[in-house]
Amino acid sequence: MQTNFTPEQLADPHVAESETILRKCVHCGFCTATCPTYVELGNELDSPRGRIYLIKEMLENGRAADRETVTHIDRCLSCLSCMSTCPSGVNYMHLVDHARVHIEKTYRRPFLDRLVRTVLAHVLPYPGRFRLALKFAKLGRPFIPLFRATPGLKPVASMLELAPANVPSAQAPHAAKAAGETRGRVALLSGCAQSVLDPGINAATVRLLAKFGIEIVAPEGEGCCGALVHHMGREEQALDFARSNIDAWTRLIENGGLDAILITTSGCGTTIKDYGHMLRLDPVYAGKAARVSALAKDITEYLATLDLPEPEVSPGLTVAYHSACSMQHGQKITRQPKALLTRAGFTVKEPREGHLCCGSAGTYNILQPEISRRLRDRKVKNIEATGAVAIATGNIGCITQIASGSKLPIVHTVELLDWVHGGPRPRGIPKPSRRAEKAGAVAA
Repeated sequence: MQTNFTPEQLADPHVAESETILRKCVHCGFCTATCPTYVELGNELDSPRGRIYLIKEMLENGRAADRETVTHIDRCLSCLSCMSTCPSGVNYMHLVDHARVHIEKTYRRPFLDRLVRTVLAHVLPYPGRFRLALKFAKLGRPFIPLFRATPGLKPVASMLELAPANVPSAQAPHAAKAAGETRGRVALLSGCAQSVLDPGINAATVRLLAKFGIEIVAPEGEGCCGALVHHMGREEQALDFARSNIDAWTRLIENGGLDAILITTSGCGTTIKDYGHMLRLDPVYAGKAARVSALAKDITEYLATLDLPEPEVSPGLTVAYHSACSMQHGQKITRQPKALLTRAGFTVKEPREGHLCCGSAGTYNILQPEISRRLRDRKVKNIEATGAVAIATGNIGCITQIASGSKLPIVHTVELLDWVHGGPRPRGIPKPSRRAEKAGAVAA
């Protein structure tokens, strides 16, 4: 793509990077076939190629974002399916991130939109505030029809619909000594939303790792990875979260070392693996950020490197594996989760259109409820067509989103692995058939 930025514009390293990305686009349109919003809406401006044109025009002319540009950028899920498809290596992730920062700085949103986004940015990344908000959500549920019918308040209705009826008790950051000989030492991200919505995911991770001889340490001062605000264009807030986490993990690296920084929420993993890029211009944090990004691993990515023992339980169950966009497109992890589940004794089915987003995408299912619901229903239909009795995935956002539209139990991949290696059976997961139990007893 030809660009016409001035030398003065290119003196800004963010603009210079975006210009390099824009020049790689060859207008081929391959990205449109795998873009969820284009597939659903059929509007060229709701495709990566269309958004690239909008971003180019906005940045090249050095103008403030307008309503049309904001509308179509807001509809982008940042699922990154386009990056998996693109034959030219266009880094759409960094381009749309830059566009969102520019929008945040130059565009004044309607009052209710600003209010909702401010509440999300000041509640979701903080577990204490988020837990309190969920407890009060039940008071607002009777007003869901009113909020849904009021322009500007549909996101409030979505928040109330997605809020769980019961909020799990708070748990301290996870840490555990290895059982037997120590084979590794890792930090485990506690995170923000997942630690409130389903603390059992990290609890299962700790049990499983400790059983395999891995010591888990809890970093002091760790918090939200920054992804939630990063995708809303709140750059400084996101970088503050990143620096705090880097400081917390650096202390552990320099005092005993770490083999890995493990993440059980794939959306967080994509962002933490990008810390090196996000802080590349910070002279104090650039090196430390790059080191942290190099150590960051999804839990399934790490487990795949271990010599795992044979399962203690033979599940004999068919599960549908839903690959979160941040897992398959953001981190390019596609093989390991399915291989781990297969080795653990599950029959793994992959639904049709597995590359398409479920519509969760961080806060997308709150801010863009209509499109999100259409994508969820499409995803659920494809998953249920597999005939599986349960769903496995690696992202709390996907778990919450899909559970709101399907009666099938959906759990984190690591919870299934913990179960077959001696942990508790995850909620909603059927008991193994007697034939499977006998087969497991014979194998043992």
